[in-house]
Amino acid sequence: MILAEASPDRKAWLNETLRKRIVSMELAPGAVVDEVSISEEFGLSRPPVRELMRQLAAEGYLELEPNRPARVSAMNYQSLRGFFLAAPLIYVATTQLAAANATTQEIAQLKQIQRDFRQAIVEQDVANRVVHNDRFHLQIGSMAHNDYLMPSLRRLLIDHARLGMTFYRHSPSPEMQGVQDEAVDQHDRIIAAIERRDAQEAGELVRAHWELSRRRMADYALPEGLDIALT
Repeated sequence: MILAEASPDRKAWLNETLRKRIVSMELAPGAVVDEVSISEEFGLSRPPVRELMRQLAAEGYLELEPNRPARVSAMNYQSLRGFFLAAPLIYVATTQLAAANATTQEIAQLKQIQRDFRQAIVEQDVANRVVHNDRFHLQIGSMAHNDYLMPSLRRLLIDHARLGMTFYRHSPSPEMQGVQDEAVDQHDRIIAAIERRDAQEAGELVRAHWELSRRRMADYALPEGLDIALT
């Protein structure tokens, strides 16, 4: 195979594809991500692939160790415990700051993401439901305009998406449809609070939104009786 130069479009395609494969669990936690195979699949030379993998590792998607192949970030007791403890703090902080700092254009972008999220719920498309929920909260993080919170939010959303993909894929039921409908409604109310610049209400709404899925994800992901300080 003749490897192409690292054009922006080709690199962007690889970047988007690897991220989606990880959050959708197509690449499982701990799975090897082989640099040579990726180079051949996407027709790129190894230096730009290596550069992108370093970027993904910095954001928390991959784990890199000297003289070992890259692996998808693990989901173990330690990482899950950190996730459940940090999630409400990060979501509330970013959403409250978004209510204070968001521009009109950014709110319009958030509304478009919400339309995509709602459509995924209607179509019962688990993969896109998780992807658009990730986009929704990442957009709120961008609207917060706080460089200190964004790295934490990005890392948090990786595991939220992976847990969501696992849980919702294996939990089809009328009750779960009700949960998803409520999530759509909560997103709408969060947007409205941000648009009104009501930081307190926005924070309360996103905390309730987190609680909607927290216990279900924890019960599904963690061994029975494991104390992870979820309350």
